[in-house]
Amino acid sequence: MTHFVIREIQTKDNQQVAALIRTVLIEFGVPKVGTAYEDKALDDMSETYNTENSEYFVVDTDEKIIGGAGIGPLKGEDDICELQKMYFLEEARGQGAGKAMMDTCLQKARDLGFKRCYIETLPYMKSAMRLYEKSGFEYIDGPMGDTGHYSCTIWMIKDL
Repeated sequence: MTHFVIREIQTKDNQQVAALIRTVLIEFGVPKVGTAYEDKALDDMSETYNTENSEYFVVDTDEKIIGGAGIGPLKGEDDICELQKMYFLEEARGQGAGKAMMDTCLQKARDLGFKRCYIETLPYMKSAMRLYEKSGFEYIDGPMGDTGHYSCTIWMIKDL
């Protein structure tokens, strides 16, 4: 990968983003129930994140979407956002796109007025957990909010 741009999702990106997320989840053997795989939002991410307190970003290189992540309010919690649906194709990993995306999302969370950012993941997504740790996320003992992702068993939070 020689060059990438992080930008807000557009309607034209919906199919690529849904396929990307499902591809990565299958690659990592993630359960199809109780995870993002079954989220209805996957098929129309541009509309899902078209609100005043959320945003979804994509990593675009040569008109191909190779990654994405979003920020949205954590259901059931005040002033806490959730880093949502952060996934990258293999070709994007280790190229700096993850850190750039993390910085973009956390800045957007601050701009939206959130005080903390929550994330949940699975124990075998080791490289993602390393990125979260390097970004200042700390492990917590249990889930927060109402994400519907009951198969995720790793929970982290960061003060913004």
